Amino acid sequence: MGGTILNIITVALGSGLGLIVGNRLPERIQQSVVTGLGLITLIVGVDNAGATGNIIIPLLSIAIGAIIGELLRIDLALERFGGWLQARFGGKGDDNHTERARFINGFVTASLVFCVGPLTFVGSIMDGMGLALGFEQLAIKSVLDGFASMAFASSLGVGVAFSIVTILILQGGLALAGALLVGGASPEALAQNPLILETTAVGGLILIALALVLLDIKRPRVANFLPALLVAPALVALGTALGIDIYPL
Repeated sequence: MGGTILNIITVALGSGLGLIVGNRLPERIQQSVVTGLGLITLIVGVDNAGATGNIIIPLLSIAIGAIIGELLRIDLALERFGGWLQARFGGKGDDNHTERARFINGFVTASLVFCVGPLTFVGSIMDGMGLALGFEQLAIKSVLDGFASMAFASSLGVGVAFSIVTILILQGGLALAGALLVGGASPEALAQNPLILETTAVGGLILIALALVLLDIKRPRVANFLPALLVAPALVALGTALGIDIYPL
């Protein structure tokens, strides 16, 4: 859990600095910052999506995951949670619709960016296993997230800081899973595990969808694709159990 705690601290510090800077920036500069972050998110998403060894797995995962997400309306649940955080901790702006929407947008966007990626999954699991490499990977992620949170908070507001709740729940849960379930796996084997690779690829596709939102090209309900992150490893495990070669030559 040490890496997760470090990640929470850097995001909190970065968000705080971003809020201080953001209040002094004109709106046009804030818009340009968000566009720049959208471009970076797009490149990271494309890079992660290339981790797949069989594009059929991300295809099925996204399709099945989107159906599940739409049926469960995960986007509304995440927005309600963000709204509850804003009402509970947002201060005097609680009744201001614009501030409420900005808070929720910042919270949801930062939560997705910080928690969908290979370092989140591999690093958290290895950190839970007590491997030094896991902490090192999360330390790298923490630095990156710290700078990203500064940029996001300067443009999207205080909701970005509350993404630490999502980081604690997701990365903490993965670290616990690493401690309980993955003991004995080497870091090299874990990084090349098809379960991790295909989950990383699906996460990359979700980041691409998020980039479309940040670039104001399209507004997909990104949160509703999150079940795909569970569908991908389930498909890999099912294919392996059935003796199907998921990475045919």
